[in-house]
Amino acid sequence: MIIGRLRGEVAAVGLDHVLIDVNGVGYVALAGTRLLAKLQTGDKITAHIETRVTESSITLFAFATDEERAWFVRLQDVPGVAGKSALAILDGLSPAEIMDAIALGDAGAFTRAKGIGKKLGERIVTELAGKTPPLGRFGKFEVAAVAGLASARPEGVTGSRAEAVSALVNLGYTQGDAAKAVAAAAKNGAEEVGALVKGALKELAR
Repeated sequence: MIIGRLRGEVAAVGLDHVLIDVNGVGYVALAGTRLLAKLQTGDKITAHIETRVTESSITLFAFATDEERAWFVRLQDVPGVAGKSALAILDGLSPAEIMDAIALGDAGAFTRAKGIGKKLGERIVTELAGKTPPLGRFGKFEVAAVAGLASARPEGVTGSRAEAVSALVNLGYTQGDAAKAVAAAAKNGAEEVGALVKGALKELAR
């Protein structure tokens, strides 16, 4: 059985994992420091889960949003990026910042992540440039309730950039040009889909 989401109570928080009690059953999931820093024992949590199954083990990875989980999977399409490296990248960069770095060819941004050197950063940009941003498991991104912050919007996590890129591609622009234009519009302060598309069109018209 593949686990995709867990809703329960934080039973314990470790250096690299969280124990989630779901109706008396404890699930251990690896997680990044950004998520772990928000959690305390007794917190109610809804975590998006990526399940990895091998011949010898079943490993769960926990994320605050489905967008982060989707990027965790996509980053591992790049040779040299394993699970721990992908977690490190998501600790150092938000999904929006990852999209911007790829669109703008900013390989150096990935070196902010622990264990990611210049060559691997360049490989990530090269491998993922021009590719469609990952969607969540059900075709959209969901924000989880983490540590009682159900109403809070995690940094850079709205899914609006991916939607804006998709809208521009539907208008006939290439994936690479659309992503670069949306990144530029976001740097100018646009956040919602409509504003991102409008700003990106201005960039493309230059």
